[in-house]
Amino acid sequence: MTVRSDPKSGHRGASDGIGAPVTDPALIRNVALVGPSGSGKTTLVEALLAHTGVIPRQGSVLDGTTVCDHDPAAVRQHRSVTLAVAPLRHGDLKINLIDTPGYGDFVGELRAGLRAADAALFVVPAIAGADGEGIDAGTIALWEECAAVGMPRALVVARCDQARADVEATQIACQEAFGGVAPLYLPIEDGLYGLLSQTPEGAAPAGAEEARATLIEGIIEQSEDETLMDRYLGGEEIDTAALIQDLETAVVRGAFHPVVPVCAASGVGLDALLEVLSRGFPSPLERPLPMVSTIDGATHDGLTADPEGPLAAEVVRTSADAYVGRVSLVRVFSGTLRPDTAVHVSGHVPTPRSSPEEAGEFPAGHDSDDRLSHLYTPLGSTLQETDACVAGDICALTKLSGAETGDTVSEAEHPLLLRAWDLPEPLLPIAVVAKDRSDEDALARTLGKLVAADPGLILERNPETHQTVLWCTGEAHADVVLSRLREAGANVDTEPVRVPMRVTLERKAKVTGRHVKQSGGHGQYAICHVEFEPLPRGSGFQFKSAVVGGSVPTQYVPSVEKGIRAQLERGLVAPSEGPDAPPHPVVDVRATLVDGKAHSVDSSDAAFQTAGALALREAAEACGVQLLEQVDEVAVTILDDHLGVVLGDLSSRRGRVLGTEPTGTAGHTVVRAEVPSEELLRYAVDLRAMTSGTATFTRAFARYGER
Repeated sequence: MTVRSDPKSGHRGASDGIGAPVTDPALIRNVALVGPSGSGKTTLVEALLAHTGVIPRQGSVLDGTTVCDHDPAAVRQHRSVTLAVAPLRHGDLKINLIDTPGYGDFVGELRAGLRAADAALFVVPAIAGADGEGIDAGTIALWEECAAVGMPRALVVARCDQARADVEATQIACQEAFGGVAPLYLPIEDGLYGLLSQTPEGAAPAGAEEARATLIEGIIEQSEDETLMDRYLGGEEIDTAALIQDLETAVVRGAFHPVVPVCAASGVGLDALLEVLSRGFPSPLERPLPMVSTIDGATHDGLTADPEGPLAAEVVRTSADAYVGRVSLVRVFSGTLRPDTAVHVSGHVPTPRSSPEEAGEFPAGHDSDDRLSHLYTPLGSTLQETDACVAGDICALTKLSGAETGDTVSEAEHPLLLRAWDLPEPLLPIAVVAKDRSDEDALARTLGKLVAADPGLILERNPETHQTVLWCTGEAHADVVLSRLREAGANVDTEPVRVPMRVTLERKAKVTGRHVKQSGGHGQYAICHVEFEPLPRGSGFQFKSAVVGGSVPTQYVPSVEKGIRAQLERGLVAPSEGPDAPPHPVVDVRATLVDGKAHSVDSSDAAFQTAGALALREAAEACGVQLLEQVDEVAVTILDDHLGVVLGDLSSRRGRVLGTEPTGTAGHTVVRAEVPSEELLRYAVDLRAMTSGTATFTRAFARYGER
């Protein structure tokens, strides 16, 4: 991390391309670059930065020298693993380019980038439509991520200089896959031909007139002027300025998506793209803002992108740097952030993984007061000090110790809470363990920082298996998390994840718990006759007393129950697992105290507790012990083409299919099934492999069942 107080010094010799702070939200564009991994998003950002003078030359993804891929994991993998912000100036505008990862494991970073953006530049490689292959399902899933949040989009056909590149075929494939797509420019020998401006003159390529007609008709369909289509069809020449204005309206509505071919290596199309970003994309003033409430949940008037309004900003990414500490990347939605200001930080607490018995017992959120020191404009890993960040802009804060990704930063006197964006559920568990005792403290410290920074990571400390489990979104995500642990000095190993089990009694039996000891003075005397029987799954533990005649004094009846309950929690060993297996808690059992004996001197509460525990252990010998495994209900959303393979795979995992149903999206089906949790440990990885990354699933505890 490089911190610059002199705005004229910069990243690899950057010029003053970022410029002075913007004070008018109308002059800001926040644009997320979205697209599949390898489509050329980071290279395109690099080309735009060099083209506008922010950096003197383009870096390389393969060499690890780009502005946005500064994370060590991104350099190693040659692909983005986190979002990064790179601002540039075009005329009077400041354009914040938000580079997002394209690989499915990092969808949490993508959603954070979309939260910070007001529009998306969807990047597809020019080979996407070559040989009639069409747009792959993974790219369509990314498009749907944008559609789900109503994000205005334009498309870039990138890497036009690649072998097998076919711009026209890729544009057609995008039209078929996404709808509402039409090119603004067509490639010609020396650059691009503008279909609206019809420039350069005399250079119109084959098919230009037909493409222009399609473009104009698409724009007019979204126009608020209902007479425009009739006038156009009647032969009237429509003013280009009016078409451009209607184009912007159509893009903002998310109903129309212009396409620009770009070659980052040669610079062809960069000027045309900058015009689309500046004239076709909305400013923060034109986009709805997130819902907001007070920190106690009371409703609050909606926000506007007003620099003079109440302060409401959101941490969209958190990182830790060895030199400057915690760095919070912040999108300001309302008000203005300034250095040396008291702020309030409030956030949502993600639901941690836990045992089913503990579900729902979690804090609602966290709140703290803090004071801003310095304010920065981010350029990848480089920070340039600034004196203000107005509504609609993006900045970086350092040493905001209480802030985590997703937190709201507001005025200390008027704290607010922005409604959280939807985060992906991490479903791949990785158990980590310190290599030796000296590494345990470093592991604990580093885990806390990672979880605070990564919205796609959940930490579970399982009290039954005594394992520390990191729930990740996939193998690539897990690799990044483990790398960061080790880079931070935590020497860790991984081990197989153990799934908590339960046991119950197999049949009914009457047993005796006998605890009689005499060693001089007061002894210990307690005898209880208890009848145990198994109950249906999910019944829990039931206790009742059927003692008559006072054979067990009334005050000791609860002691017997307490002793049995304690042994239920300590657990019993299932013979099927072997004598060295750990004990598992006992569930679904009824215990009836039917008789017993007490001594006027030697009986006590402790003695009858011990007798109750002994009775349960005797029952395990007499009744037999049945091992129960955790069963989860899963809902798998898949393309219809993958239904057969997914059903077969669930069957191989000892799953019981409950049914299938169509979703609201054509060609998609939801499969519901009950599957043993042990069989789902690698399901996130296996499902991605068998469906080419197009399927998703959720899981929730259902019950314990016989193994």
